[in-house]
Amino acid sequence: MLVGSVTLTLDPGTILLWAFIGLVAGFLASKVVTGRGKGVLADIVVGIIGALAGGFLAQMLSINFSIPGHTTITEIIIAFVGAVILLVIVRLLTGNGRRWSHSH
Repeated sequence: MLVGSVTLTLDPGTILLWAFIGLVAGFLASKVVTGRGKGVLADIVVGIIGALAGGFLAQMLSINFSIPGHTTITEIIIAFVGAVILLVIVRLLTGNGRRWSHSH
């Protein structure tokens, strides 16, 4: 699939890698913002959306961040930053983030 000038491969390995990156980034961001994870599926979704947001913001702000030889770690860091921003915005819009919490 061609998106802009980037070709995306959507094979099972790529999808699993995205899920892994989303899980790690989403879980870490949830721990930082709310003090606990949101659950596996929610953490993956938050992390993947965070990766898209983080990548978009980095591109818009002309930030070129990479750790040579460690592409996955670089992607987790970018996804983490995007996920933290996403969760902070959600928390601001919902009051204290209770809507996202899986326990009371």
